[in-house]
Amino acid sequence: MNRIVILFFVVLAACTGKDTGNQELANKILADETLQKVDSMARQLMKNGFYAGSGYQMVWSRDLNTFIETSCEEYDNAVIRENLLMFFNFQMENGELLDGYVPREAFTWGDPHTYESATAPGHIGFKNTVETDQETSLVQAIYKYIVKTGDKSILNETVAGQTVKERINRAIDYLYTERYSEKYGLITGATTFDWGDVQVEGGEVVDVDELTHWCVDVYDNAMLAIALNNLTELTEDSNEKKRFESLHSEIVKNTRKYLWDTDKSKFIPHLYIDGSPFPEDFDENEIHYHGGTAVAIEAGILNKDEIATVLAQMVKNVELSGAPSIGLTLYPTYPSEVLAENISAPYEYQNGGDWTWFGGRMIQQLIEYGFVEEAYQQVQPMFERVVINDGFYEWYKIDGTSAGSGDFKGSAGVLAKSIEMFYDWANSNK
Repeated sequence: MNRIVILFFVVLAACTGKDTGNQELANKILADETLQKVDSMARQLMKNGFYAGSGYQMVWSRDLNTFIETSCEEYDNAVIRENLLMFFNFQMENGELLDGYVPREAFTWGDPHTYESATAPGHIGFKNTVETDQETSLVQAIYKYIVKTGDKSILNETVAGQTVKERINRAIDYLYTERYSEKYGLITGATTFDWGDVQVEGGEVVDVDELTHWCVDVYDNAMLAIALNNLTELTEDSNEKKRFESLHSEIVKNTRKYLWDTDKSKFIPHLYIDGSPFPEDFDENEIHYHGGTAVAIEAGILNKDEIATVLAQMVKNVELSGAPSIGLTLYPTYPSEVLAENISAPYEYQNGGDWTWFGGRMIQQLIEYGFVEEAYQQVQPMFERVVINDGFYEWYKIDGTSAGSGDFKGSAGVLAKSIEMFYDWANSNK
């Protein structure tokens, strides 16, 4: 191609406001049959019901939060609304919310820690108390439902004598009264693997007990930052808006102040309130938390340069570990000798398993911040395994073997949203 022709295309691109590199990528995305297939599969799965997955016949707030947008496009919105409202029947007196609920006849797993509600006698509630993302997950899910459907009236719906808006405010108050560190100005939780709900000390495993070591981490606080931002947008009360804005600002500021390691350009896994569960010679800060980092990006805690840096770290971690994708939960993994005997070995489950459920959220944020080419490259293994396995598995082992629920809606939801974001970008740049 001679210089005159090259100059012609440069001038043409400038006149049309189009970047030829972006155009090529856009056209590639729009013609990609794998994206079309995965999107179709995800949407078909959303039509099959509202449970979290084939292995989980329950409705979970943290799962629902990641597939509700696609569900709103494929499922009866009235049923979705009812499912959201059901959570508030199980709200505790102190404002605490549960993980979820299940129809009474489907409660078969013998959990000794269950909850019942006089206003929802047909259901049983449950909660993994080591985590601190239940309240924030439900707030985010309601926000997404409102954005998708325009049904803001849900906030004024009365459940067990109080409006949803009042109950949401009580849920936020609970986090600041029952799960808050004055020292750090951040909310607390038990010591788990990144975003997970399995405590490293064993014991009750998913429930707080005498073995629990309380700490602050990036995932829980990033989730709160997102929820507070959502509430700022939803409220029409100026005083309430100022309150949520102030709380949001403090959480973001303190997350960066205490949890972002500037020298290593990564988040510190945990800051302990009263002692660590690990031996003194174990350097936990060598571990990178991929999932919590992705959610922190969604919360606006990192800038674009920092996002590029943590992406490079994730890609390097995948290379070093041999994991299938940047859905790799964390790296390096926690060695078995620092964990309780019955807790996940390295590269099992939340201790270094590969979870599309969170990897897909990183893909979304890469698109959001303009790293579209990188997102398209990194998402390929996630798309490919859906097609190969003919389903959306919960997680994958280090060798790529599928594990957990075979129809995990969380995985389907984050990929479907990623595909929608790819298409929106591509249609604007073709």
